[in-house]
Amino acid sequence: MSAGALPVAARGLVKRYGEILAVDNVDLTVERGDVFGYLGPNGAGKTTSLRMLLGLIRPTAGSARLFGRDPLIDGAKALHGVAGFVEGPRFYPYLSAHRNLRLLADYDDDVPRARIEEVLELVELRDRAKDRVGGYSHGMRQRLGIAASLLRNPQLLLLDEPATGLDPAGMRDMRDLIRRLAGEGITVLLSSHLLAEVEELCNRVAIIRRGRIVYEGSLDELLATAATGYVLRSSDPTRARMVCLAQAGIKDVSLLDGELRFQAEESAVATLSIALGQARIGLTALVPQTASLEELFFGMTEGDTQEADEAAAS
Repeated sequence: MSAGALPVAARGLVKRYGEILAVDNVDLTVERGDVFGYLGPNGAGKTTSLRMLLGLIRPTAGSARLFGRDPLIDGAKALHGVAGFVEGPRFYPYLSAHRNLRLLADYDDDVPRARIEEVLELVELRDRAKDRVGGYSHGMRQRLGIAASLLRNPQLLLLDEPATGLDPAGMRDMRDLIRRLAGEGITVLLSSHLLAEVEELCNRVAIIRRGRIVYEGSLDELLATAATGYVLRSSDPTRARMVCLAQAGIKDVSLLDGELRFQAEESAVATLSIALGQARIGLTALVPQTASLEELFFGMTEGDTQEADEAAAS
């Protein structure tokens, strides 16, 4: 493994299924230490992209490298230091969690038996390790999937919708687990449609729409692209609206249910507050409201109905 090689470097990935273009010239760059969110509507091409990254399917065009290695050329060696699951982990339901992990560890002589206890403890399943997996909740199976992925001490963890189907407590536990793993220096590539979770966890994101990447980069930079809105409450909303309309740099002013809403730069808001004071209009609240990842995501992907990814997988 090259010391300077990127965990993930995909360039020009294309995947066609007959006339269906599931992935269209996708570039992805995941850097060491990232918690990278890969986002898109159903059918946008997320899962197909992940399969190509892991060498599970062959791209029609383009290349994928994991720490500088091509799974189609280097085979299983390309997956050294890489672990995770696509479309959910699978286990023998009639065996215990511990026995399932032992079977996986037996495929690799480098995994010490003590590592099984370590990963079960890490995902908080040690007390249920002797129970059959068939009796596990969905959230417990997801955590067991991560435990299985951690057996070989990966440097890159690839997770496809790890929180799907979890209740709020399960989502909280999954979020805390991913934070702990990232804190230990593991790079995480997280495919998800749970945007609030991604906003809390990820430092960089890519958004795919109809097989094409429409954004890749810093999450903070993406959020900063949205115009800042404000909510203003005052002792005299009608007069306050007139003052807003008269100020340079204040736009999109609306009055609804006694609240004024508008967009403005910070400097214009400072001038507005002075003008309101001079007009003897009391302020009870002036609150900035920035766009959420969910709002930006829907702005980029609204109206997509393509189902190419799921159709190709079926």
